[in-house]
This record gives sequence, C-alpha cells and structure tokens, in this order.
Amino acid sequence: MKTETLEIDGRFGEEYAGRYVFQEISWAKRNRIIQKHTRYHQVTGQIVNSDYVAIQAETIWASLKEQPAKKPISLEKLLSEDDGIPVEVGELFSQIVNRLCSVTLQETRFLSEQSGEASLIRASQDSDSAKSSGGPQLSSVSNQPKPSKSSL
Repeated sequence: MKTETLEIDGRFGEEYAGRYVFQEISWAKRNRIIQKHTRYHQVTGQIVNSDYVAIQAETIWASLKEQPAKKPISLEKLLSEDDGIPVEVGELFSQIVNRLCSVTLQETRFLSEQSGEASLIRASQDSDSAKSSGGPQLSSVSNQPKPSKSSL
C-alpha cells in the first residue's frame, strides 16, 4: 500500500511540528467509514444525510500510521469543533489522505451534498454522454409527423 510522509515545521505551532506518515487504506475500510456516517432513505435508498467531516476525520485517523511522540492528533481532536486542529493542518491532512485513498472530487461533492433529483439531473446534464451525437434532431418542428385523417 502507498504511503506518504509529511514533515511539519513550527508554522502551525510547536504542538504539531514533526513527522507524520500516512498509508493508503483498503477499499473495504473506506466504504465502512462512509456507510457509518451516511443515512439513507428507507424506501428510495437515496442519501438523506452524510456527515462529511466525520467521514474525513475517520479516514485521516485510519490512514495516520505515525505521528510525533507527543501525539498531537487523535480522532476526538479531528472531530472537535472547540478544541480541534487548525484548519490548515486539517486541509493538509485531507489532501494527502484523499490522494492516497483515491477520493475524487466527484466523490467529495457526492458525500458533501444531500442526494436528490436535482443533483442527479445536474450530473447527467454535465456529462459528455448528454451531449448531442451529431445525428438528426428528431424533435424539430419540421420533422414532426402530420396527423393522419384516421387518427382524428
């Protein structure tokens, strides 16, 4: 599995200075983390709510294999709103973990939005497959069949 090492100097405070080693997590582990923090509609199966912060924090925690001896990072600290880690440190960790665990921009968008018809429609309209193939346009007025007398 891929690993990435990060050396942080004192710019975020001496508490966070040191060497951090992140390792790619398995597909199963990543999906279990996502499932744990995602609620689905019982009937439609669509996503009702997804706690992106918790997903990202647990993914960082699962990927973090080494940290400085003073252990400045914990899952509780990653999740804390009052006594959490600095934004810059969290963003740096997130970038590394997303790269290692192959979390794409589309997956990030998917996890951070509530599912609904509008987002599904928007996604299909943005895709290349929704564009015209260059063939004849069947919906133009001049191509509409004339009603026959028998159908009137």
